Amino acid sequence: MNNYFASCPRGLEPLLADDIAALGGQHVKAVGGGVMFAGDWPVCYAVNLHSRLATRVLWRVAARGYATADDIYKLALDTDWTAFFLPTQTLRVDVTAIKSPLKSLDFVTLRVKDGICDRFRRDCGDVRPSIDTRQPDVRVQAFLTEDNCTLYVDTSGDPLWQRGLRQKTVEAPLKENLAAGILRLAGWQPGTPLFDPMCGSGTFLLEAAQIAHGIAPGSRRSFAFERLKGFDAETWRRMREAALAAEKPVAWAQLFGADVSAQAVRAATANLDRAGLLEAVELIQSDILEVAAPADGGILVCNPPYGVRLEEQESLAAFYPQLATALKKNFAGWTCHFFTADLRMPKLMRLTPSRKTPLYNGALECRLFEIRMVAGSNRPAK
Repeated sequence: MNNYFASCPRGLEPLLADDIAALGGQHVKAVGGGVMFAGDWPVCYAVNLHSRLATRVLWRVAARGYATADDIYKLALDTDWTAFFLPTQTLRVDVTAIKSPLKSLDFVTLRVKDGICDRFRRDCGDVRPSIDTRQPDVRVQAFLTEDNCTLYVDTSGDPLWQRGLRQKTVEAPLKENLAAGILRLAGWQPGTPLFDPMCGSGTFLLEAAQIAHGIAPGSRRSFAFERLKGFDAETWRRMREAALAAEKPVAWAQLFGADVSAQAVRAATANLDRAGLLEAVELIQSDILEVAAPADGGILVCNPPYGVRLEEQESLAAFYPQLATALKKNFAGWTCHFFTADLRMPKLMRLTPSRKTPLYNGALECRLFEIRMVAGSNRPAK
């Protein structure tokens, strides 16, 4: 049995832990930034194939306390890398740290590379992997705490939010795994009308359409575990074929999208079309302040712009009350979910959120505000 760490956007760890346990993971434990779990290789394959929330699945291969970069070199040298991959394969090493006393992570990266390559030279007659930082066969990740170093082999390759579907993007698109987590937190289920009135390149709609049709997020891409020693090609073939066989024929799924930008609507249309899911979605060009609700009730979810510069913040402060008026007028009976880094939003809208969920978009602290729309004011009487 192997030990793994699946990373994910901060705030989604409990949901990811539930998913991994359902896929057969053992000793599942949510920690900051991800989930630790154990399992045989089929569990690792399944998490890569089916998890909508994970960013990467890392296989823990070594760990030890350290004081200097030389200690980390010795840990890499003492690890039997020949059991994991071939000396003819290309390699990339990444190092991340929390509270490490070592000043240069670049130097630590170099020492990990040296340890791996020196071990291959020792075991394989002066043959060693070459470095490729762009498209490596194998990625090794070192994670440093204050006094401990853990070495991982990445089983995912490209990050798991890259479903292999979205080609066209607009400014600041959400990553797919964060969008999937927001849909989960919003409580959306297939069959319920879903509307994104600021759809951008269509990330929420793409995720929802995949969920509605039972499409496994990893079914159309490759993974790094396929290039590791001991890869069980037959088990993986059966698993992937079972996932493809479980997909439903594409049909209308009560998914609606709109954007004020014609370019965004074109991008969303192109992405859904390329994914073969355009039939499931209705897209229009419209302003959120003017658009009519596409159904009597449902879930509205969107990622509105959040201003960084002062003038942007001032224009948003004027926009939010207009948005509240439009929602009260047009979306009574809907539950609205706004994902934003602008924590002023509900107060400036003069609407009281029924739920506030802390999330992170990368390093940026955000909130998912749930606001249940009723006709007239949503604020309790004083």
